[in-house]
Amino acid sequence: MLAATVRVTRDLDLAEECVQEAYAAALEIWARDGIPGNPAAWLSTAARRRAIDAIRRDRALRSRLPLLVISPEEPSDEDSRPDGRLDLIFMCCHPALGRAAQVALTLRLVCGVPVADIARAFLVSEPTMAARITRAKKKIATARIPYRMPGPAELPERLPGVLAVIYLLFTTGHTAPSGGSLVRADLVDRAMQLARMLRELMPGETEIGGLHALLLVSTARQETRVDEDGRLLRLKDQDRSRWDRAALAEAHDIIVAALPAGPPGRLLLQAAIASLYAEAPSYEETDWPQILTLYDRLLPVWPSPVVRLNRTVPLAMVAGPAAALAEVEELERDDRLAGYQYLPAIKADLLSRLGRAGEAAAAYRQAFTLASNEAERAFLAGQLADLTPVEGPSQRA
Repeated sequence: MLAATVRVTRDLDLAEECVQEAYAAALEIWARDGIPGNPAAWLSTAARRRAIDAIRRDRALRSRLPLLVISPEEPSDEDSRPDGRLDLIFMCCHPALGRAAQVALTLRLVCGVPVADIARAFLVSEPTMAARITRAKKKIATARIPYRMPGPAELPERLPGVLAVIYLLFTTGHTAPSGGSLVRADLVDRAMQLARMLRELMPGETEIGGLHALLLVSTARQETRVDEDGRLLRLKDQDRSRWDRAALAEAHDIIVAALPAGPPGRLLLQAAIASLYAEAPSYEETDWPQILTLYDRLLPVWPSPVVRLNRTVPLAMVAGPAAALAEVEELERDDRLAGYQYLPAIKADLLSRLGRAGEAAAAYRQAFTLASNEAERAFLAGQLADLTPVEGPSQRA
């Protein structure tokens, strides 16, 4: 709806208002008159009519008349595409905007991700992220950035931003930053659809293949990440026999075909790491040295503190928990990870393995305080309870 309406308004804020008004009207009218035969067309028509009325109210009809040549009752060729969101993602990922602004704006407008969750993904405060999104909207309006699908020559320049959007959309759904459920299946499915569409649009791009393979591996074990009661299960505790082997095989084929094409990018390397985890017969039989080697190749391509933190997991298996703990303690001095709950959670696990139960409990408490997802909080509370058994009468005596 937003992609179709913004082509009329050429104004993001106005398009958002028109779409929201159309949905609000549907709640009232459909409840009274019944759901129309083509709900999407009804909503698109309602949003466009509101957009035209708004433009008329602004007394700008004459100057914007070329934008209104398509009858709102008849969808254009662009509207008949299976999903206009990919178009809008490319539109938002204009090079006039910084990468962080591109990704944040698109996640908010196209994917409907809450500002608070976007802020957590970028490791910044919610007010900071809200200000970034507002500035990005203003820059689009000031620079008169056109709302259209870029031509073939423009696609490669915008591709990194588009890949980042789909990747963050997936990670936001794969482990929801907040709420009662570990997974937001709607965001996961949306990211997967967009990744497949992107591969069809640009089949020769290895990083698109890497993104698709990474999503396939991650979703292949989605059903085993929680138990029957919704409690989080660690990778080593998951039932590997229930993993989607067809999805894992498809991901493996994509990775093998893409690796000879040249130096791998960050997404292809992440997909290779995830695939190695999934191919192992058991957690203990994982090829930890090879995974550590892949992380060492990933770090120069993506020098992120989160990557360094994730690298401590295979490092602990190869060099021992003490070596990994030293890396974690160094990362604690990186301000970018302040408030990142997985740092104290990993530290707690390493301390526990080293027999330092008191320090591990303190780290688990810190991770619990920072976590917002209820499934993760329940898991952390369970880990903490295992370290601090309830004191009985004889113990008090």
